[in-house]
Amino acid sequence: MNEKAKKLNEKVTAALHSSRGQNVLLYLLFVAVAFVFWVFLSLDAEVQRDFDVPVEIQEVPDSVTMIGLAPASIGVSVKGKDSQLLRFFWGKMSPVKFKWEENIEGYSFVLGRPKLEAKLRDYFGNAVQVLSCRPDSLRLPFTTQSGVRVKLNVQADVHPNLQYIISGPVYADVDSVTLYSVEDLPHTLKFVSTEPIVKSDLRDTMRYEVRVKPIAGVRIIPDVVTVTVPVEPLISKKRKISIEVTNRPDDRNLITFPSKIEISYLVPMSAYNDDYPVKAYVDYRQARSSVKKLPVTLSALPSVYHNLSFAPDSVEYIIESVK
Repeated sequence: MNEKAKKLNEKVTAALHSSRGQNVLLYLLFVAVAFVFWVFLSLDAEVQRDFDVPVEIQEVPDSVTMIGLAPASIGVSVKGKDSQLLRFFWGKMSPVKFKWEENIEGYSFVLGRPKLEAKLRDYFGNAVQVLSCRPDSLRLPFTTQSGVRVKLNVQADVHPNLQYIISGPVYADVDSVTLYSVEDLPHTLKFVSTEPIVKSDLRDTMRYEVRVKPIAGVRIIPDVVTVTVPVEPLISKKRKISIEVTNRPDDRNLITFPSKIEISYLVPMSAYNDDYPVKAYVDYRQARSSVKKLPVTLSALPSVYHNLSFAPDSVEYIIESVK
C-alpha cells in the first residue's frame, strides 16, 4: 500500500513540474484571484434585504400582566451594502431591546413609529437605511390587577369507530383559567370555552392542543390547553344468567326450561373482567294454559354494556303446587 502511495505521489509531483501542470496551476491562481475580487465587489454593492428581528422588553415588573402580547419579531426591510449587513446573515440574530419604564403611557406600553425606527437604525447601524418595519408601532395594554379565575368548558363533537367507545368525559389538562383585563370583568362571566373540536372515527385515546376562545380586551392564561378524548376498544363477551320468576303465588312454583339464558354484549376493554349485575325474569301472571312459552325480560342494563342480545328470548315452563 505504501509503495502505491509513493508511486502516485511521484506521478503528481512530475505532473505539477511539467509545463502543462504549471499552466494549470497558473490558471487556478487567476480563478482564485478573480473570485476574491468578485466577492469584494459583491459586498460593496448596495442591496435591499428583509430581516425578522427578535423583540425583547426588559425590566417588566412582576406585578404586571400584559393584555396585548408583544410580537416575537419585527419584520424589517433595510437598504445597505452587503458588507454592512454581513454580520446579520450568520447565526442567530440578537434581539432589539426596549426598556419597560421608558415606554409607558398610562396602562399601555407604547412604541411609536419614530422611536421604533430610531431603535432599529441603532440596531443595524447608521450606514444602513431602514425602509419599513412590520408592525410600524406597538401599543400593548397591561394591568396590575389580580386575575379572575373562571371555569373552562370543553366544546367537543367526537365520535369513535364502530368497534370503539368514548370511555369517559372529554377533559382538558386544566379545569379553569385566569382572566386579566384593564377594565373590570362583567360579573356574568362565569366560564369560558375552548374552540370546538370535531373528530370522528377515533380508534385510540387522542390528545389535542386547543385554543381557548379569545375575548376582546382580555388576556386568558393559559390560552392553549391539552384536551384528552379517552377511547377504548369494545370487546365481545358472553355469560349465562339464571331466570327468576316474578309475581309467583306462595303456593305455586314455576320451573323454566332452560333455567338460564346466555347474554352477549360488547364491553370496554377496561371493564372486561367486571361482571355487572344483570337479571332475567319471566312473569308468572303471563302463564296460562293457552301459552306454551313465557317471554324473557331483562333488568336495567349497565351503561358499559353495548349491543346486548340474549337467547333464548322465551322459555317453556311447568307449574307445580307447593305443599
